[in-house]
Amino acid sequence: MVELSAAVEEKRERFLKMLSTYGSCAVAYSGGVDSAVVAKAAYLALGEKAIAVTGASAALAEAELRQACELAEFIGIRHAIITTEELTNPGYVANAPDRCYHCKSELYDQLQVFAREHDLAVIVNGTNADDMHDYRPGLHAADESGVRSPLAECGLTKAELRQIAAAWQLPVADKPATPCLSSRIAFGQQVTPERLRMIEQAEQVLRNLGLRELRVRYHEGDMARIEVPIGQIPMLCDAEPRTLVVEELRRIGFKFITLDLAGFRSGGFVQLGPEEELRRFS
Repeated sequence: MVELSAAVEEKRERFLKMLSTYGSCAVAYSGGVDSAVVAKAAYLALGEKAIAVTGASAALAEAELRQACELAEFIGIRHAIITTEELTNPGYVANAPDRCYHCKSELYDQLQVFAREHDLAVIVNGTNADDMHDYRPGLHAADESGVRSPLAECGLTKAELRQIAAAWQLPVADKPATPCLSSRIAFGQQVTPERLRMIEQAEQVLRNLGLRELRVRYHEGDMARIEVPIGQIPMLCDAEPRTLVVEELRRIGFKFITLDLAGFRSGGFVQLGPEEELRRFS
């Protein structure tokens, strides 16, 4: 059992008390560590008056959806899956640096409908205190929709959330960040179901080799740029795994397969966005 410091324990209690004041809530729930902590806390604070809601589309890997369902059952919270239609939005498909704004707008619109239908007072998400300093267009969508971010409001950081998740024995306590599949597509390249399928299958090939932190990023011309931690780059250069990855990714539909020597880094495309576009949402 992980013991929390007095400071983190105080934040956790404030967080639970805040949730209890809502009376009822819908949790925007992906199954990652942030939303899992919110779902667990909402269940502790509100019981049956809290529902975790997952937005499912082609941008969510099937394995991630399955794991989210299993985790919700582990937590005990009521869980619902809704279908989101961001791929019908030209602003999302165009894949400019504000793509996440269009995605979250669609999700929160659907959550507002769900909350009304189930008489839920508040919608909450898993935004934490660290997220407030990053480039996250989705935060603007949350503000526009009146979505609450209790983790951020209580000053809980990512590291503190992992501690709380471990104290609650949540199996995702050490899970690497897993953003949606669309985040792997280079800005300006359209988001399509076929490209999302290619990325999902390619990343599964790498996971089957035992890798945990990884990205397969899609670039123009059906090019895959593989990111893994620097210490694991040599493994992918060995003849057997290299041959397997090349053959499998070509079978999936990639024409060019590259290995990024800079290694794994989350949010790798943000630095490539046009500066004026990034400023719009900073």
